[in-house]
Amino acid sequence: MAEEAIVLTDISNGVATITINRPDKLNALSLAVRGQFVATLARLEENAEVRVAIVTGAGEKSFVAGADISEFAGRTAVDQFRVMRKYRIFSATEAFAKPLIAAINGFCLGGGCELALACDIRIASERARFGQPEVNLGIMPGGGGTQRLARLVGLGHTYKMVYTGEIINASEALRIGLVEEVVPPERLMDRARELAGAIAKKSPVALQLIKEAIRASVRTPLGEGLRLETALLGLAFSSADKEEGVRAFLEKREPKFEGR
Repeated sequence: MAEEAIVLTDISNGVATITINRPDKLNALSLAVRGQFVATLARLEENAEVRVAIVTGAGEKSFVAGADISEFAGRTAVDQFRVMRKYRIFSATEAFAKPLIAAINGFCLGGGCELALACDIRIASERARFGQPEVNLGIMPGGGGTQRLARLVGLGHTYKMVYTGEIINASEALRIGLVEEVVPPERLMDRARELAGAIAKKSPVALQLIKEAIRASVRTPLGEGLRLETALLGLAFSSADKEEGVRAFLEKREPKFEGR
C-alpha cells in the first residue's frame, strides 16, 4: 500500500475523520502509521476549519489491532527507547487540543486500545473487542495501558486485563467504563459523526479550555485543579464567543461561534 494512503483524512462541517488505512494488517501501528498519524494531528490542530476529530480504522474487522509485531524482531532495548521517543502517537493524541472521538469498529488491542484511551470519548461497535495482550509476548504495555487504563476503569479491572491479556467484548467494556457508548456496527460512524457534529457547534474557545481543565483533573491535586478551572473560566469571559453566546441566549436564538 502506498505510504501516502496509510492515514486518510476527510473534513466535513467542522469534523475531521482520521482513518488508519491498513485493513490488510488490521490497521496495526507500524512506524510509518505512527509518524503520519502524529503529523496529521498537528495539521488538524492548526486548521481553524476543524473543530472536532474522529479516529477510526479502515475495514470492518479492526480499529487498531496493536503494534506491528513484525517490526519487533531484532529490536533492541535502545531501539525501542528511540522508537518511543520519536513516534509519540499516544502523547500526541492525548495532547490534541480539540475534542477527539474514537469510533471503534473491531479489534482494539494493545497499542490500539492505548490509542483509544488517549482519545476523549470512545464509541464502540457491538463487534468491538478490547485488550492489552502484551503479556502474551513476554512484554508489557508501553503506551498508557497501565496508566490511562487505570485512571479510566480503576485498578482492579486494569490488573485483570493487563495480567491476563484477555480480550473483552463491547458490552463488558461499557460495563467497566472503558467506552462511553456501544452501538450496532452499521450505526457506528453515523453516531460518531452525530456526536461530533453536536460538539462542533459549540464555542471552539470554550471546548479547548474545557479540555485543558478536564485533562488537568487526572494529574493535579483537587485544589490546584479548581484554581486552574477558575482561571480558565476567566479566560473564557474574555472571548468574543462568550459575548455571542450570552447575546444569543438573551435573544433566544442559536449562537454562531467563531472561535475568537
